[in-house]
Amino acid sequence: QVQLVESGGGLVQPGGSLRLSCAASGFTFSGYTMSWYRQAPGKERELVATITGYGGITNYADSGKGRFTISRDNAKNTLYLQMNSLKPEDTAMYYCYTQIAGRGYWGQGTQVTISS
Repeated sequence: QVQLVESGGGLVQPGGSLRLSCAASGFTFSGYTMSWYRQAPGKERELVATITGYGGITNYADSGKGRFTISRDNAKNTLYLQMNSLKPEDTAMYYCYTQIAGRGYWGQGTQVTISS
């Protein structure tokens, strides 16, 4: 079965960095577009970044442009999100996501908290 397991979240001071990982299993990882979403308390879940499968084409929400980098290692079936220059407003639960045969799959999320 499809599994997505995020890790790498934590408490970081403003201006700091974090790298999130999402370990994927149960499907041919390299063939699918992968995305990172986030959801802050009291807010809707929002798209952060997307990367295509083999081509590695990336897209970012305005909130992360120039600060976040999405990448993938198809040999390790792992998705990454490098986050730099973090701000308090980046505080949220971060989820990885993919869609296979019209069905969406989410991980359990990893909490990112930006605070001094």
